[in-house]
Amino acid sequence: MTTTVTAAPRVRDVLAVGRPAFWVVSIVPYYVGILLATHRLVPPLADWPRLIVGAVVMGPLVWLAVLGINDAYDLPSDRLNPRKSQSPLLDGRITLRAVKRIAFAAAVAAVGISLHVGIVFALGVLLAVLLGYAYSVPPVRLKTRAGFDVAVNALALGAFGPLAGWAAVNPDLSDFPWLMGLQGTLAAIGLYLPTTLADLEADRAAGYHTIAVRFGARTTYRIGYGAWIAAAALSVILAATGTIIPRSMLVLEVVMVPVLIAAYRKLIGPGQRFRGVIVLASLFLFPCGTFALTYTGVL
Repeated sequence: MTTTVTAAPRVRDVLAVGRPAFWVVSIVPYYVGILLATHRLVPPLADWPRLIVGAVVMGPLVWLAVLGINDAYDLPSDRLNPRKSQSPLLDGRITLRAVKRIAFAAAVAAVGISLHVGIVFALGVLLAVLLGYAYSVPPVRLKTRAGFDVAVNALALGAFGPLAGWAAVNPDLSDFPWLMGLQGTLAAIGLYLPTTLADLEADRAAGYHTIAVRFGARTTYRIGYGAWIAAAALSVILAATGTIIPRSMLVLEVVMVPVLIAAYRKLIGPGQRFRGVIVLASLFLFPCGTFALTYTGVL
């Protein structure tokens, strides 16, 4: 039976491939980089056009590129994963050939448009797209190489996002606060690893040697928990020494760190699903928001 696809469903299906809910995951770190570079909650009005273009690249275009190509090469496990049952690729709304074309077009557009932000920013976007392809496409397929799967995602979310925001304002990366990149990467490891547990059975059945398949649910959980504790401890050290995080935040950090560590233990576990990760990430936004206010001198 042949189904006629109208223009409107096609637009919705393309958006579904790009997962709009994921865009904030990269746009928030991108904004953090802008904040670090400008010391302002709201950047100068003259910078807005360039920064908005950067946000479009970091949100819709990069995610469409990397998630589209990931969907194309993850079909064996996605067919076994109830979480992916509504995928437009699985139910036939978009063909395999079409999703590859969409991903490639988004990748080209992301790199091309990023040149309007700056050459350093564009080089970073090119690297992100190449890593996205290396993560999904054989023979490299870093997703199936335990350890590399975590590194790609954690560095992309925890370090690349703030770096991109900084580069959009200041292409000189020599003054970038690298310890914040480390702290963000550790937090990203803690938040990313539980998502591999949600896909553990489907990935195992498909023969994908992700970190969760390689080490099992309990060890994977412990690695994520350890990274989360390390990220929290680093924030206390930075506040205590007045390094990047203002010393005035020390009391809040001392109070929030045990809360965040206890919340991880409560919300995340070998049998968890994405709701726990979302709640934990939302809780993490509180100290992040306070940092933004103190760093910019509002508090």
